[in-house]
Amino acid sequence: MLARIQTFFIALGLVLGLGTSAQAGDTLLTLTYDGETRSFDRAALEDLGLEVIETTTIWTEGMQTFEGVSLARLVQEIGAQDGKLLATAINDYTVEIPMADAVENGPILAMMLNGAEMSVRAKGPLWIVYPYDANADYRTEVIYSRSIWQLDRIEVLQ
Repeated sequence: MLARIQTFFIALGLVLGLGTSAQAGDTLLTLTYDGETRSFDRAALEDLGLEVIETTTIWTEGMQTFEGVSLARLVQEIGAQDGKLLATAINDYTVEIPMADAVENGPILAMMLNGAEMSVRAKGPLWIVYPYDANADYRTEVIYSRSIWQLDRIEVLQ
């Protein structure tokens, strides 16, 4: 219930033009796996280790620097090995990401863009970003469709 209320106020902030950013201790990501739910705030995600991807995107102009926790590290943290990830944004937009995408030097859950925290208005607080420039396989409509922004929850499906 609390998550729905928070989502309402974030959405209200968007409508009113407020670029809301997460406050210290706020849950950025809720992850559900094997019947258990874990909440990650910024510090908990940072504790997993941050990676940097420098790439261009189809949604931004020029080279961008993204920083966040790798999807592979997040999956390792919870012990998931197979299945798929159901990634959902604050507006309930949902995409399926195969577990096979959670690889070393693969996508990250970006929290920072060019050294600044991403507000909801700027596709944050979390955006799944692939290293698009590193591999032509990452420059496809399928991969672009998995690049969900305003991410706030992931469910691991078996």
